[in-house]
Amino acid sequence: MFERFTSDAREAVSRAVAQAVAARADTVTEEHLLLSLLELGALDALGVDAPALTADLEAARRRGGISRVDEEALADLGIDLSEIVSRIEETHGEGALTAPAPRRRSLGSSLREALGRPEPKRRHFPFTQGAKKTLEQSLRIALGRKDRHIGTPHLLLALLTRPGTVSEVLADHGVTYARVETALAA
Repeated sequence: MFERFTSDAREAVSRAVAQAVAARADTVTEEHLLLSLLELGALDALGVDAPALTADLEAARRRGGISRVDEEALADLGIDLSEIVSRIEETHGEGALTAPAPRRRSLGSSLREALGRPEPKRRHFPFTQGAKKTLEQSLRIALGRKDRHIGTPHLLLALLTRPGTVSEVLADHGVTYARVETALAA
């Protein structure tokens, strides 16, 4: 499948891995894919305010990745999610819901550390099911449009087809499937 990716799309996937590494995450997520597209300027033509979009992604991450729809459903039940997040952060520190899970130490890493040897760099970085589905969907979108290659617009369209906070934040910033498809056709 990656042989169909343009150099920009490959760069987006590589930068998504770099985003995950920088965030000290164990996997590459759809959010990392979006952040890499932002970094590459793939949303610039749509007039997206990258810092504002990044801040909204951070806010969604801060509430544990729960979508606004789920937050509203909880509010209908009398559960104030912002109050819960505040209490968790009071107890465990700010960003407790966004912090990556602590990595489990193995005897090998402890021994390497004791000997003063650096941890070897990971060559393979796993993608979440959602990120994999996004990549697969980008191929389907390209094939459906009869495009020979998969570019960053196809990745963006694929992110918009996936339910969750990434597509929700994009929609909040006026990035819709129809708008991206129109820009792609132009």
